[in-house]
Formats: sequence, structure tokens, C-alpha cells
Amino acid sequence: MEILLWIITVIFIIAIGLSFFTVNTAQVAIITRFGKFLRVANPGLNMKIPFIDAIDVRMSLRVNQIVLTMETKTKDNVFVTIPISVQNRVRPEKVYDAYYKLSDPAEQIKSYVEQVILGHVPGMTLDEVFATQSGIAAAVKRELDADMEGFGYEIVNVLVTDIIPDVKVKSAMNDINAAQREQVAATARGEAEKILVVKKAEAEAESKALQGEGIANQRKAIIEGLRGSIEEFQKSVGDVTTGEVMQLVLITQYFDTLKSIGENDKTNTLFLSHSPGSAKEISEQIMHSMIVAERAKV
Repeated sequence: MEILLWIITVIFIIAIGLSFFTVNTAQVAIITRFGKFLRVANPGLNMKIPFIDAIDVRMSLRVNQIVLTMETKTKDNVFVTIPISVQNRVRPEKVYDAYYKLSDPAEQIKSYVEQVILGHVPGMTLDEVFATQSGIAAAVKRELDADMEGFGYEIVNVLVTDIIPDVKVKSAMNDINAAQREQVAATARGEAEKILVVKKAEAEAESKALQGEGIANQRKAIIEGLRGSIEEFQKSVGDVTTGEVMQLVLITQYFDTLKSIGENDKTNTLFLSHSPGSAKEISEQIMHSMIVAERAKV
């Protein structure tokens, strides 16, 4: 009797131990009875009938990510590779569907994604595919979420992480882009050179105008000075002709020039005819030129 009682006690303790089980947070357990679905056990402490009920599987409710790579052709006959990340999770209220309706959820989700991609990308050009990358992801999420809802899965997000064309096509695109940028740069350089040339010409024109104005003012001042000198000389000396006064002024200017040259320590050696006869000859030549100019005006 004692042995039988001891055996019954051990079996009772084991039965009690098998009656309780725990389910972790963000997880559910499928409970079956003789192989038939019974219920879904939520996180926390749960009970079941030992030796009759069993935990068939524990399913995670966390977001799962499926990564796949698709190769397809665009409308302009360019083959592209599209890496796609599908973030999904089991709907807590549809655990039964998620477990019993799909035998291989990851592979079947991939098949749905490929179907959606093949329904969109072949109708777009390569440029449109690059321009609507986020739009493709949104379309895949929208259609995939609607299809997978009946199987107990929620599509949290779909990410089209890149658009990878064929290597030769990518190289050609880079060459086109580089040529366009070089064309823009050449146009900019041409405009800059044009502006520099115009500004330089304007500066030279302004410089020439100012230089001519300065020379004109200088000559005007010399003439005014000579006129004043002649008038003063005639008043002081008396009966003196204009030609004699001009000769005297020119001789004075001649010797002043020699003096200035001699005082400049940076002046190179000059050979000048500075005899009185030479000075007289110079003055006569200048006077003759002036008389010819006055006659030409008349």
C-alpha cells in the first residue's frame, strides 16, 4: 500500500507540474487536444490538462524582417536588381490563421512580393523606377497587406532599399551625367571669361578716356602758362615781338628740361645737342610749326 500511495503521489505531483506553463511577453502558444486546435494561450501563467492538452508551438508576435532580391526588366528593356525588405508580424487576433493557413510564411510572402513587383516595374522606364522608388514600396505594402491579412499576417512596412541597374547601363548613365555637368561647367567658364573680357575692355576704355583728358588738361595748362608768361614779359620789357618772347620761353623750357634730367639719379645716359645754335634751331622749328598751323586754320 505504501508503495502504491507513493507512486500515486509522484504521479499527482508530475500532473500538477505539467498543468502549469508560462508564455513569454510578445509570444503566444497554440494549445491542442489530441492534435486538434483548442485555444491560444496568451503571455503569462497558463493551465492545461496534463497528458491530454499539449503545447503545439510557440509563436512570436514581434516584427520579423524578410529580405529578398528581385531581378526584373523595365519598360525600356533595362534589367534591374531590386533589394526589398518586408517587415511583418503575426496579428494577435489571427494567430490560428497565421499558423494553420501557411506552411512556409517567409517563402509565400516572397512570392507575393515578386508578383506585385512584376506587376509594376515592367510598365515603367528606368528613370521612372528611380523617381518612384518610394511609390513602388508603398504599392507593394498596400497590395501585400491586403493579401496577407487573410492569412493572419500584418505587413508593417516595405522598404525598397536600392535600384541596381546592369553594370554597363550604370556606367553609361554616369558618362551621360558627367557629360552634362561638363557642358554646364564649360558654359559657366565661357560666361566668366566673357565677363572678364568685357570688364577689361571697359576698364581700358575708361583709362584711355581719363588719360586723354589728363593730357588735354596738361596741354591746356601749358598754353595758359605760356600765354601768361608772354603777356608779363611784354609788359615788363616793352617793345618785344611775340616770336622773340616765344624763343626765350622755349630756351628757358629747354634748359629746365636738361636740369630735371640731370637731377634724376635713375636716368640713363643721354646724348643731347645743347649748344646755343641747337637751341635756336629747335625754337625756330617749333615757331615754324606753330605759324603753319595758324595758317592752316585760316
